[in-house]
Amino acid sequence: MMADDENIGRSRMLPPLPERMRPHSLEEYVGQKHLVGEGSILRNMIRSGSLSSFILWGPPGVGKTTLARIVATSLGREFFTLSAISSGVKDVREVIDKAKGNSLFSGGLAPILFIDEIHRFNKSQQDALLGAVEDGTIVLIGATTENPSFEVITPLLSRCQVFVLKSLEVSDLQELLERAVRTDEILRTRNIEIAETGALFRHSGGDARKLLNILEIVIGSFAVDDKIVIDNKTVTACLQENIAFYDKGGEMHYDIISAFIKSVRGSDPNAAVYYLARMLNGGEDPLFVARRLCILASEDVGLANPNAMLLANACFQTVHNIGMPEARIPLAETTIYLASSPKSNSAYMAINKAMKLAEETGMASVPLYLRNAPTKLMDELGYGDGYRYAHDYPGHFADLEFMPAELAGSALYDPADNKKEEEMRRRLASLWPKYRY
Repeated sequence: MMADDENIGRSRMLPPLPERMRPHSLEEYVGQKHLVGEGSILRNMIRSGSLSSFILWGPPGVGKTTLARIVATSLGREFFTLSAISSGVKDVREVIDKAKGNSLFSGGLAPILFIDEIHRFNKSQQDALLGAVEDGTIVLIGATTENPSFEVITPLLSRCQVFVLKSLEVSDLQELLERAVRTDEILRTRNIEIAETGALFRHSGGDARKLLNILEIVIGSFAVDDKIVIDNKTVTACLQENIAFYDKGGEMHYDIISAFIKSVRGSDPNAAVYYLARMLNGGEDPLFVARRLCILASEDVGLANPNAMLLANACFQTVHNIGMPEARIPLAETTIYLASSPKSNSAYMAINKAMKLAEETGMASVPLYLRNAPTKLMDELGYGDGYRYAHDYPGHFADLEFMPAELAGSALYDPADNKKEEEMRRRLASLWPKYRY
């Protein structure tokens, strides 16, 4: 009994399971083989010792912070870290000054400055980094869940490589789960049987941190001497009972945004504006929401209501200009408008089909009569011959094959069943009977 009491006491003093399982070398690192596997760019960078600034872009819990620390440790570089949420320009300048002084005593190797959630840095904060990155005072490693093309200023982005990290695959999650049960100093002392993994992996959503948090919650629901059988029913029950803990620190961020997107797509303005409020109350970046509304306007409302894109773009600009708390109003207006609009994903489906077809037929020749003839040789070769200028014909339409010859008749756009696209369908059917609209 004394041993059990000591075990319980020790487990309470230890850091959470995700921290205990944090890898310290590339050999221990799970996932992202395209970046860290044999012959990959990061592994080669470490081996050569030639380190340049880069940004790690990917969803939560895929190992961005861990990978930055492994790079620093592997190369023996001093490691500074800042959080973009709590740091200002003053903090950035202090770290840069410290880096200048310390590099003199580290063989001239530039220290690494890791900035978590770099997308939260404003322009002046990013400008403060620029000179030090440019002259090699520091090597910048940024981590972001947002597309850096939108969030990182161009001069800084041009000096950084961008590495994309992916959600972990089932095989990665399985490896993490087995390793935790086998090697963690607390879990390996428990009698644990993994009967089912479906609920564990589903609720983790490819997030290693989330997976290990859920595992710790489930195991913590059993007495020390109990045999622990982990199955789908047990995992679901434990999460329902521990929902507040499970959501601590924003763990459900992506669950809420998913519910918001699906509520708009599902034409429920009440649920959509509720999840909007949940995000804003939780401190979500309003521009993050505004960008999602622009995507929804084109992907899910689309040609059923083309004005949706105009409103979503106007919302983004307004939110950018006025900020919170007033930004909640245009966000709510646009959310309700999009949720209440008719829906069509015809443009989304058409471009996906077109990109797949273009990938498969990338060498298909453009018909000569559609080609430009800027030189005399091209003119002599017949470039542009046979082209019919649409405005010279009745109804501003000339019957001409615009597809490459081998793709003639390929139908990519299928109008959806809404009022606006039914009108488009009738017009296109009269112009192009071969497509069978």
